[in-house]
Amino acid sequence: MTPDVAPQDFTGRVAIVTGAARGLGRAAAARLHQRGASVAVNVRDAARAKATAEALGDRALAVPGDLAADGMPEAIVRRTLDAFGRVDIIVNNAASAPTTRFAAISAAEWRHALEVNMTAPFLMIKAALDTMKAQHYGRIINISSTAGRMVSTLGGAHYTASKTGLLGLTRAAAKELGPFGITVNAVCPGMIATELTYESATPERLGQIAASFPVPRLGTAREVADLICFAASEAAGYITGTSLDINGGDLMM
Repeated sequence: MTPDVAPQDFTGRVAIVTGAARGLGRAAAARLHQRGASVAVNVRDAARAKATAEALGDRALAVPGDLAADGMPEAIVRRTLDAFGRVDIIVNNAASAPTTRFAAISAAEWRHALEVNMTAPFLMIKAALDTMKAQHYGRIINISSTAGRMVSTLGGAHYTASKTGLLGLTRAAAKELGPFGITVNAVCPGMIATELTYESATPERLGQIAASFPVPRLGTAREVADLICFAASEAAGYITGTSLDINGGDLMM
């Protein structure tokens, strides 16, 4: 479905998308916006956040800031509420994806990966909890990875550990928040053709990996964005605590 005929099923909804400057975050923000949502885009750098929001157009708000900084998740939610009056959807997409091999990982690098990939989503959910409870409505989508379901092909041990922990957070939050009308699900992409993927391996290496999949190609950011939109939609109201895989069959192998 092209952007001009996109269903307007998110009209009146407000989404926050973290790590929205490029890749999966940019695709998710754009697709939610195309389908009628107001979207607060979080990017660490203020200029890039502003450029991202301006590229999306009306109903887009820049909420820049480093999610690992004290008080930043609360500030992002507060700015979104000030602008739009509610928060319905949170896409916890911002991630640190270091490829450092086990023996070379420092304690500081390990802690930073867990802070960005696991602690920041926890704090984002907490920051939006009061408003979602008051609405008796919320959709939380945590972007994990195939790494969280087995082990990362390109990322280091800290990436795999944090993405696995994010799945545990998803299940625990879903169990506790369901009675308040809040669903919490994870989307677990495999190898997707994004800037980050191409920064982590050569095109030749990625081609070799993709050739081994039952669907022998890399996925697209748009395909992941559409799955995120499904998890955020009314159609997914009875789905919570799940890990939604999108990997071309890689997990079977």
